[in-house]
This record gives sequence, structure tokens and C-alpha cells, in this order.
Amino acid sequence: MTKLRVGLLFGGRSGEHEVSISSARAIATALKENAAKYELLPVYIQKDGIWQAGAMAEQVLTSGKPQESEKKGKLWQFPPQVETVDVWFPILHGPNGEDGTIQGLLSLMQVPFVGTQVLGSAMGMDKIAMKRAFAGAGLPQVKYMAVTRAEIWSNPCVFPKLCDQIEVELGYPCFVKPANLGSSVGISKVRSRAELETALDSAASYDRRIIVEAGVVAREVECAVLGNDHPKASVVGEITYDSDFYDYETKYTAGLAQLLIPAPLPDVVTGRIMEMARVAFAAVDGAGLARVDFFYVEETEEILINEINTLPGFTATSMYPQLWAATGVSFPQLVERLIQFALERQL
Repeated sequence: MTKLRVGLLFGGRSGEHEVSISSARAIATALKENAAKYELLPVYIQKDGIWQAGAMAEQVLTSGKPQESEKKGKLWQFPPQVETVDVWFPILHGPNGEDGTIQGLLSLMQVPFVGTQVLGSAMGMDKIAMKRAFAGAGLPQVKYMAVTRAEIWSNPCVFPKLCDQIEVELGYPCFVKPANLGSSVGISKVRSRAELETALDSAASYDRRIIVEAGVVAREVECAVLGNDHPKASVVGEITYDSDFYDYETKYTAGLAQLLIPAPLPDVVTGRIMEMARVAFAAVDGAGLARVDFFYVEETEEILINEINTLPGFTATSMYPQLWAATGVSFPQLVERLIQFALERQL
């Protein structure tokens, strides 16, 4: 039996470089458990964008720590082993990894790859485009406003009027977010005019597109999606934490957040969330995998969609694989199914 050569692409040029390495290590372990069927080729993208295969990529997987080559290579010059890849498994988090850019490059290679294609990846990364797609699909969500860096860093007459509009339409508390950064980077919760002005200025330093969302008192629940044209939804999980909101530190520091799987919710609410997750997946033309996040307002029984993550964290303790484990799909099975969905989508 001929083995399928899987190119595991990880690292990347984003602030989530280390998270990507952790996800890749878990996937590599799962692939090695099925060594009779799959041959693993690790391909590591350094923080400077240089692609590495062979000994260095293996070393990063083994150590779990970023590496830089002493020899300066050329940007986007691929290692020769790349030509032998049968299917790619990209696990690059954040900008240049889950925003459609690497997906476009892999599409040009004409080799199947795991996950959503260019359009859906771009929409899943851009919070403004994502929310507009959700609105078009009839999914309820919190009130929001889209603003630009040009409006924020404008003359002294325009900026105060923008803040006035946010206060009238959204009120306090509200959340200010860069449109195109993942993992809660650059997000601020604001409760006053002074905090709003500071948060807008900070978000504009990260991205030229910014989104401001109304705050809501709700439980935060998540559902995993797996498949292509006929996706399945997992059981629903809930995140609880003591911090002010689910920021980067809370998300990636052990012990600061608790995952409840399955979430203690009425069956009818769980069913609605699962169906809305599938609708959201279709709204961005998702493929392979995604995690969809919701707010459940217990007082009114409202379910509001928050966002979709088309390339969620994939460590053994990440929410996405844990949700599927609770649904009856083990980590190695999940990795294999994703590879099969990638091959199916290429047909």
C-alpha cells in the first residue's frame, strides 16, 4: 500500500507562531500513530518567513520551540521536499495563516489541503466581512459598527463625532477589536469615553479596519463543525473564566479558563446552536473544520452568533478536538477525516 505524504505546514509569520507549533506537534503525533497509511513531512515556516524542511522542522516539532536558521534563505523559496507532498495540512494560526493568503498559495500549487479555501478563510478572519455574511444568512448577532483607521486617525473634528455615534448606537460597555487579528489580540473592553478613545487608537495601530461591538451579559458557548458540503456539528461546550473577558492571556494560560463539555444547556438550546453552527459554516463556504462561537443570553433565551474560526487551535487540550472527542471522534480519527475531506474537496 502506497503511503500518502502529508505536508504538515506550521510556524508562520504571526503572533501565534508558538500556538501553531503546539498544534502541529499534536497533529504529528496523531499521524505517526497511523504510520502505515501516512508519511509525515514537517515543513516549518520561520518567523522571518523562510520555509524549512528536514532536520530543522523535525527539531522544532520535537522541542516545541521556535528556531531560526543561521543561513539566510530567500523568502518563499521552497525546500525541494515540497514537490513530493500529496496533501497539505496547514496549521498556521493568525494573519498569513488562516486569512486566505496561504490557502491561495496552496491552491496555486494544485495540491489538496485541509480546511477552508481562500474566500471562506478571508471572511473567517475579517470580522466585518464575517458579520455581514452572517447577517445575510439571517443569523442573529450583537449590534456592531465598522470603522476605519482613517476615521480614527482623522482631524480633531471627525474623531469626536465618531465616538458620539458609537456611544449612541452601542453604549457601554462595548468591545473594540481589530478586524483581522486572531486570538483576542488588540481587543479592549471599554466603559467610558476616555477608554473608548484609547481603545480605538490602539486597535488602529494593529489594523486599518476596526469593529466595535455592544457588550452583552451572556454565557459563551462553542460548537465544532466537521465536513464539507454536508457538515456535522459536535456537542456544545462552554467557556468560563474569572477575567474581565476572554483575552489572549486567559485563552493560552493554563488554569485561567475552564471548559465545560458538554455545556449544561437545555437540549432545545443545544440543538439550535448546532444548527446555527452549520448555517454559519455554509455562510462563509467553510470546508473541513471550523469552531463557531456563540453568546447564550439565559434571561431571554437568545442565541447570538459571535464569530467563526476556520482554523481553530489543534492541541490535545484545545476546544475543537475536545468537542469532537466528547462527540465520539478521537484525535487520530479527527486528523484522518480532515485529510479525507481535503482530498474530497479537490475532486
